[in-house]
Amino acid sequence: MPPPFEPLTLVHVVFSSRIAGGELHCIDLANAQAALGHRVHVIGTAGSAVAGALSPAVRFHGLKLPLLRGWRVAALARKLGADVCHGHLGPACKAVAQARSASRIGTLHVGYKPHHHALMDGLVCVNRAQHDGLPRDRAGLASLIYNWAPERNAQVVAMRIDLRAELGLTPDQLLVGSVGRLQRAKGMDLLVAAFKAHAPANAVLAILGEGPDRAMLEDMAAGDPRVRLLGFRSDVDQALKSFDLFVSASREEAFPLAILEAMRAGRPVLSTATQGPREMLAGQPARLVGVGDADLLGRAMAEELARLRRLEASERRVSYATAAYDRSNAVARTLGFYRDVMLHRAAGAERFEDEEEAIAA
Repeated sequence: MPPPFEPLTLVHVVFSSRIAGGELHCIDLANAQAALGHRVHVIGTAGSAVAGALSPAVRFHGLKLPLLRGWRVAALARKLGADVCHGHLGPACKAVAQARSASRIGTLHVGYKPHHHALMDGLVCVNRAQHDGLPRDRAGLASLIYNWAPERNAQVVAMRIDLRAELGLTPDQLLVGSVGRLQRAKGMDLLVAAFKAHAPANAVLAILGEGPDRAMLEDMAAGDPRVRLLGFRSDVDQALKSFDLFVSASREEAFPLAILEAMRAGRPVLSTATQGPREMLAGQPARLVGVGDADLLGRAMAEELARLRRLEASERRVSYATAAYDRSNAVARTLGFYRDVMLHRAAGAERFEDEEEAIAA
């Protein structure tokens, strides 16, 4: 095993064509590790947007077909001399499990699933409930390392984008916003239903993101010009600054980067009490409501908008405690966890060899 400060060869695996929370975390972690001098590779789907977001110091390997991905990841990791193979999201972790020549790490961006994560040598948990709920008979190590909110697009950050002006809003209109993939888990259908039923007539809802539920959401929003589906945006950090209220209506969340981004932007947050937000927003000036209840969400939204309307725009900014989500600390802890897993794996191999020798004797 390399000495403590010798550069490692690290291979990240993420099979996604578009960039959402888990992919964004993988990209920023890979870029950060390369900036520290490690040899970093990312294996993904050929043509993926992930490739264009990586720094020049990170090498991307695109797989054109999904056939035998586990075998191909294992072969490529072995060819690259990987010390660590790190999977992001379930399908990638399932493939990484076959890369036995390296220490196999998986990040639980969603949650623990035995068929994806049981064979990992190490698991990175993104909230305490995940960590405490892992099977006690697991052989691998686990560590709680919170995600952080990376800048989504450094070039866009420098630009001045006024989403309110883009949407044609008047100064007295309040803008409710949400960011996420348009799929059932994110609860965008609950958000649209809640907004249509309870939001004041001059409020506007902006949803940033793409996904399989777009057509359904368009049908739900039909006839209500207040609901705007803006699709994928590379200017999320700037757009968030225009929101008067950020809402997460998710049915399940392990660690929602969008909420952390809203906290960084100083936006008031209303969220369903899913696993990640319960921990992230504990003791914070934010509001939690029950999961899966559009009526309850809508009533809370109306109350928050009424409260915000009584404040001047400059008074609506919220200060959150975010020291636990520091990027440099999380990157350092991740590298430290890699070393721990490598040592643990090496010790296990030595014990196995000793037992084999004893049996042979």
